[in-house]
Amino acid sequence: MAAETLFGVHGAALEVRAQRMGVLASNIANASTPGFKARDIDFKAALASVEDGQDRGQGIGDALKYRVPTQTSLDGNTVELNQEQTAFAENAVQYQTTLSFLNGRISTITRALKGE
Repeated sequence: MAAETLFGVHGAALEVRAQRMGVLASNIANASTPGFKARDIDFKAALASVEDGQDRGQGIGDALKYRVPTQTSLDGNTVELNQEQTAFAENAVQYQTTLSFLNGRISTITRALKGE
């Protein structure tokens, strides 16, 4: 039985959430960099791409989009720190939830293999 069937969509979701965490962290780190353009991942598109095997090990491809700011900055930076911090926190909670589900699934499989 392949890992994809054992873990369903959750393995791919964990991969995309991890990549999104990196993109959001980069936005936050560059909040004061003139001309920096904030980006984010279209989660649905990235998940579909990873599930189809298109982006396995290659990143998020076409799902990475530039963020449109609600208020433009004079220096050309499009990072809105509050929005980025909120997105990062939400993604972290979703990442942890997915990881907890996978840990539970692995524990169940391990107990089944041991005959418990």
